[in-house]
Amino acid sequence: MPRSSATQHELQRVGLLAGLPGQTLAQLGKAMTREEIAPGTVVVREGGDDDRFYVVFAGMLTVANTIGPRGVLRPGDYFGEVAPVMGVPRTATVTAMTPCVVASCDRAAFDEFVRPLFADD
Repeated sequence: MPRSSATQHELQRVGLLAGLPGQTLAQLGKAMTREEIAPGTVVVREGGDDDRFYVVFAGMLTVANTIGPRGVLRPGDYFGEVAPVMGVPRTATVTAMTPCVVASCDRAAFDEFVRPLFADD
């Protein structure tokens, strides 16, 4: 299956990223990989050591961890930021409830484009 990236338009609909300049969104989009995920698929698992950052374009996913309530992610939401920002294992398990489309980037792209959004100004 060919690798598909995210578009600037799609990324603008993610609240966290909406304030980034268009050129930055375009560069981030090229660094991201789009995936279609079947219902019931675990995208990230609590305690895991991967550090990809994800944005949700379509569908709904549940978030669960051993200490907190479950949450639901919808289009425009994002997840996976805690592991790369804090340098810790995954803090929750995220599972697709419906057919989903997400896009993700690796740690290098996260550090370049997304991490500054979490900086304490």
